[in-house]
Amino acid sequence: MYSFNKTQGPRALWKGMGSTFIVQGVTLGAEGIISEFTPLPREISHKWNPKQIGEHLLLKSLTYMVAMPFYSASLIETVQSEIIRDNTGILECVKEGIGRVMGLGVPHSKRLLPLLSLIFPTVLHGVLHYIISSAIQKFVLLILKRKTYSSHLAESTSPVQSMLDAYFPELIANFAASLCSDVILYPLETVLHRLHIQGTRTIIDNTDLGYEVLPINTQYEGMRDCINTIRQEEGMLGFYKGFGAVIIQYTLHAAVLQITKIIYSTLLQNSV
Repeated sequence: MYSFNKTQGPRALWKGMGSTFIVQGVTLGAEGIISEFTPLPREISHKWNPKQIGEHLLLKSLTYMVAMPFYSASLIETVQSEIIRDNTGILECVKEGIGRVMGLGVPHSKRLLPLLSLIFPTVLHGVLHYIISSAIQKFVLLILKRKTYSSHLAESTSPVQSMLDAYFPELIANFAASLCSDVILYPLETVLHRLHIQGTRTIIDNTDLGYEVLPINTQYEGMRDCINTIRQEEGMLGFYKGFGAVIIQYTLHAAVLQITKIIYSTLLQNSV
């Protein structure tokens, strides 16, 4: 990170942020439109049944399929080196995503995988991430609320503590859900990223050194071939390249949560 900041400037660490928001918007919009014109539910009611869960997961799968070309374009914009990248507009992700579907835009190499072969790994990662994060979020929130309820019965709590108990468990549960799902699915995410970037003529930064660029020369034939090749040539640790950045990310996330709790407690105490 220091080397990137020194050679390319602070902007290099934030590249692709705009396209990431666009992908989130496309995902939310696609989910809303599909649920509006189909009987597929956006939310699962308390009186759920296997059919309702299946229809809900089908909605999520269709949403990930619609957003996939834009996700691929956003990923390329995020990892492409700032040294050789042109100054692109914030809607470049939309243009590239549509071009990928229509077969237009910058010509790619023959190693580019067709979108049809990317559907399964993309949908698999998205659905598993949603299932794991939702399950952990509900589990952690249930434990925290039970703990809070027991402490309220044992002793009287101050208004400040009551306000924290009302909102902070949600933040902790979301943090735990995001952390666990990202850690569990990191190997699959590594495979997914390599498949999406292959054949796009993308030049990426050498994250080990911070001042060189590297071409993408992989020749995976699909998801299974990618997994076997990584395991044979790089070992199991090859699936966890870049995992240190995830540790730093969630360490900072935890620090922000703790600082937020301290600030919130201080403000509430001053207002009481």
